[in-house]
Amino acid sequence: MDRSNVIGLFIDDVPVLSSLQFSLATEGLATIAGGPASGGNAAARVLVIDQNYRGDGLGFLAGLREAGCAAMAIVLVTNPAAQFRTRAASLGADVIEKPLLGDELSNAISALLGHQKAA
Repeated sequence: MDRSNVIGLFIDDVPVLSSLQFSLATEGLATIAGGPASGGNAAARVLVIDQNYRGDGLGFLAGLREAGCAAMAIVLVTNPAAQFRTRAASLGADVIEKPLLGDELSNAISALLGHQKAA
């Protein structure tokens, strides 16, 4: 699989996951829904992880980092405290606040991938 634009989505909320898959597909990005059997973290160049994924999105990311996963990461969070932001930064993750408004997520992904959105 070409990893140049594959995004791993680690979102437990199925309607939100479906919405993000659709939205990112319209931006020309391939997505893999994360899960134990998906291999999404191995195939993806960017990981998008919800703060509540498996009860602790940052804990999940920490486990991936310990296992050697160096993919770029974005954590989606509601009203993050300074401590959360510090922990996310220590794991090499960008933080985007929910609710997602406009093109913030796709712009952040494009910036990580080194792409510029077409006007």
